[in-house]
Amino acid sequence: MTDQPPSTLGPATDAAIEQFLDAIGSSANMNHRDLVTRMLRTVVKLDRDPLDRLDIKIIERALRELHKGFLTFAPWRDSRKIAMFGSARSSESSTEYLSAVECARLLVEAGFMVVTGAGPGIMQAGNEGAGRENSFGVNINLPFEQSANRFIDGDSKLVDFKYFFTRKVVFVKEVDGVILYPGGFGTQDEGFETLTLIQTGKSEPQPIVMVDPPGSTYWVEWDQYVRSALLGRGLISSDDLDLYKIT
Repeated sequence: MTDQPPSTLGPATDAAIEQFLDAIGSSANMNHRDLVTRMLRTVVKLDRDPLDRLDIKIIERALRELHKGFLTFAPWRDSRKIAMFGSARSSESSTEYLSAVECARLLVEAGFMVVTGAGPGIMQAGNEGAGRENSFGVNINLPFEQSANRFIDGDSKLVDFKYFFTRKVVFVKEVDGVILYPGGFGTQDEGFETLTLIQTGKSEPQPIVMVDPPGSTYWVEWDQYVRSALLGRGLISSDDLDLYKIT
C-alpha cells in the first residue's frame, strides 16, 4: 500500500470521498483504494484552486489518455514488445521501408510484438511486417498528418493521443526495447527521450538500436555529432555511448 499523504481538504470532504467510493463499489482490487482516493482528492482541489479552464482541460485529457493507453496494453502486458520509430515520409518502395518491414517480421519470429506510432512511413512498415495480430499503434492526432495506417487502422490495439507527453509515457512504460530508423524531429525526440530516461535512471535499461539501411549514413553521422558536440565538450560521459547501438 502506498502511504497516504495528509489531506488538506478537511474531515467532511475526506469522509464524503470514502462514502462515494463505497457507494460505487470501489475497488475490485482494494490495493488500489488509496491511490484512487488520492486522485479524487486532487480532483476536488482542482475545483477549489484558482486554475484556468485550460489547465484543468489538460489534466483531464491527460488522465483519460493515460487510462486508455494502459487499458489497451493490459491484456498483453506479459508479451515482450519493441517500439519502432522512423520517418513518416519514407515511401513504401524505399530501402528503409523495406528494411523495417523485414525487421518487424523477424522481431515477431523472435517472440516480440511491435509498437509503432501508427502513421505512415516507417511506422506503417513496422505494422506491416509484424502483422495486425502482433501490432500496436500509438497514434498522435496532428492537424496535417496523420491518420492510422491501413495495417493497424480499426484494430483494438490502436489508441489515439492528443498529447505527445502522454503518448511517450505509454511508449516507455510498455516496451522492452527501441529500434530507430532514419527520421526527422519526431524520431530524434523519441530517441533522445529514451536515452535521457535511461541515462538518468528514470527508466529501466533497455536496448536502443539505430538502424542504417544499406547505403544510409544517417546514424553514423548522428553518432559523429554526439561524439564531437556532446562528448567532446564534456556534456555527456563516455559510458553514455554504451546506451545505444548502431547497426
